[in-house]
Amino acid sequence: MNIKDSFSLRTVRKKIIMISKMAGIVLIISYVISIRLPIEQDFSFLLWLCFVTLLVLIVDYLMGRFISKPIDQLSETARKMAQLDFSSTCEIHTNDEFGELSENLNILSRNLQQALSQLQAANERLEKDIEQEKQLLAERKELVDSLSHEMKTPLGVIRAYAEGLQDETDEAKRQRYSEVIITETERMSRLITTLLDLSALENGAVQLRPERFDFVEFLETVAGRLLIDSPDADFVLEYELPEHPAYVNTDKGRMEQVLNNLIVNAKRNNKPGGILKLSLVEKDGLLNFSVFNQGLPIPEENLPKIWTKFYREKHSKYSGSGLGLAIVAQVLSMQHLDYGVKNHPGGVTFYFSLPTVK
Repeated sequence: MNIKDSFSLRTVRKKIIMISKMAGIVLIISYVISIRLPIEQDFSFLLWLCFVTLLVLIVDYLMGRFISKPIDQLSETARKMAQLDFSSTCEIHTNDEFGELSENLNILSRNLQQALSQLQAANERLEKDIEQEKQLLAERKELVDSLSHEMKTPLGVIRAYAEGLQDETDEAKRQRYSEVIITETERMSRLITTLLDLSALENGAVQLRPERFDFVEFLETVAGRLLIDSPDADFVLEYELPEHPAYVNTDKGRMEQVLNNLIVNAKRNNKPGGILKLSLVEKDGLLNFSVFNQGLPIPEENLPKIWTKFYREKHSKYSGSGLGLAIVAQVLSMQHLDYGVKNHPGGVTFYFSLPTVK
């Protein structure tokens, strides 16, 4: 230890000792001076007493500055930390124990703030995971309930025809019963496959795989397969398509599902000999697709419901599973594309839009 360190004020103890010693020395010197002054003794004592009072005030000020004030600041900071308030720091910048304690409190405050933030983030993730788990359980229950409800009819038909098949001796009837059982079994298989596919889309279990392709040629291929090559065509086909390629970047397989469901829906709800019109118009960087069929309008209050699972319009001639339009809505919603349905005089139009790419 060198002489400089011996006289430095790096500790609170040294500061107190130094102030006490200085006060004592000043007190003794002032007393000696007061008794040697060439004045009356009573007056010199009174003068010395005033000086002592001033000295006490100075010592009190120094004690407050070096000890009481830092302790108050440390106590206030600790109180806020106890209330989980880490917004303020302790501003003591001295080279003693108080300065070191202030720095340690500030470090502790930052560490606690970081730990609290991490804990809050972990709690938010946990709450999100719990919410997702609840949603998944609800969707599984909905899936089971929907399957149970939809399976009642085909299972009842299969059971009835299977029982009839056991007792029937007529070979023609047995053959017809077998065909009905096979048809209902295939219907159940398609229903389960479609419902599981929709559930996977809703849960995010499958992702879209965008690719660039000519949507005009794509639509011509899909529509040709469903409409032109159809042996049971009982409608007047009209179409409006661009004469040049129009490229999009989207999932080709899923968009085929969308077109299939919309065109089949329009075809089976079209009145006999009615107009079925396909339209694809390019405008302002968008491809606007629509399919119109002549038939009964959908009641306005039911328009939002047609996109939900297992919803069937009462006046519809098509007794499908009620999942086709739900898949259309899900696929288009996943891409944030505009879609909808409108009633027109004498018919209904389904539409959607998707952006073009170079």
